[in-house]
Amino acid sequence: MKSQGEIEAAVCDAVARFQQEFLGRGPRRVHAHLVENRLFVHLDGVLTAAEQQLIRGEGSDNGRGAELLKQLRSHLVVAGRHLLVRLVEEAAGAAPVSVHHDISPTTGEEVIVLTLASTPACRDRRRR
Repeated sequence: MKSQGEIEAAVCDAVARFQQEFLGRGPRRVHAHLVENRLFVHLDGVLTAAEQQLIRGEGSDNGRGAELLKQLRSHLVVAGRHLLVRLVEEAAGAAPVSVHHDISPTTGEEVIVLTLASTPACRDRRRR
């Protein structure tokens, strides 16, 4: 049986692998937090060079680049949901039943919140 920290680390690896395999670029940093049956995943440094160019070009299209980026990333997460769900289920030992996603074009941060069908079984934390 895994510890909570081992589950969180495995989820970080799974989400980073999803980003790399499905989107073509992994995050610079990824952190996951398991709270009961919810997984909160924070990714930093996720924007590709093309996405950064799209955002920088905002002056000519009144902020449309940031809006397009958010829409594109949301559509990509929906399109790759089957892969993300499979990877997270393998890592956490519980199947995700819902996936929520948002990205900040300003900071290049991305957040994924997954609700799991059940709270993953994990061993108690060791006391120091």
